[in-house]
Amino acid sequence: MNPKVLVADDEPDVRNLVGSNLRAAGFEPLMAEDGPSALAAARDGQPSLLVLDLMLPGISGLEVCRALKSEPATAKIPIIMLTAKAEEVDRIVGLELGADDYVTKPFSPRELVLRIRSVLRRAAQPEEPHQRLAAGPIAIDRARLQVTIHGKSLDLTATELKLLALLIERRGRVQSRDTLLNEVWGYESVIDTRTVDTHVRRLREKLGDAASLLETVRGFGYRIAGAS
Repeated sequence: MNPKVLVADDEPDVRNLVGSNLRAAGFEPLMAEDGPSALAAARDGQPSLLVLDLMLPGISGLEVCRALKSEPATAKIPIIMLTAKAEEVDRIVGLELGADDYVTKPFSPRELVLRIRSVLRRAAQPEEPHQRLAAGPIAIDRARLQVTIHGKSLDLTATELKLLALLIERRGRVQSRDTLLNEVWGYESVIDTRTVDTHVRRLREKLGDAASLLETVRGFGYRIAGAS
């Protein structure tokens, strides 16, 4: 059976465009035109992934995301935000609520399909083996999907945890944005390195005084300070 992808957008032209490209790529598109119908379709249809516009009538896309991520039956459905809002704050709020990625309008249907494939590929990967990582006050228990700073639990999204774990695992070695996009997000080709910068900025905010360990190497990428 073809993977089902739910497209929630109030614009018929967008739904038709995305739907036709999904069918051509081997997916089964499901459609929702407002927030309440998106929630119902996600709960009843159990899609493999949700493409979610933030500006939905009835219930906003952010509230749809919040509701789905809070329910055990739908919490693991990957979400890609599709929105005309390009402001940093909208992307950060959506990612913080548990969305896996974002695409801003106007968008390339080919890019969206690539991102859908990448997110689904990540979601299908087996859980990381038991492994503990540490850098300064930061400690990661991959088996428990737990991060602590000075022994205090830190609430990270799955993508933030994977990004931090990779940087700590390669401590002292600079990781380019292209490398991070490929290994954390699973992109086979470079699409938009701002995705990395947005996550790093949010990760630094959460790390507090430990953020100084996460260094920017201008014009190239990021690293965790210290020897690997």
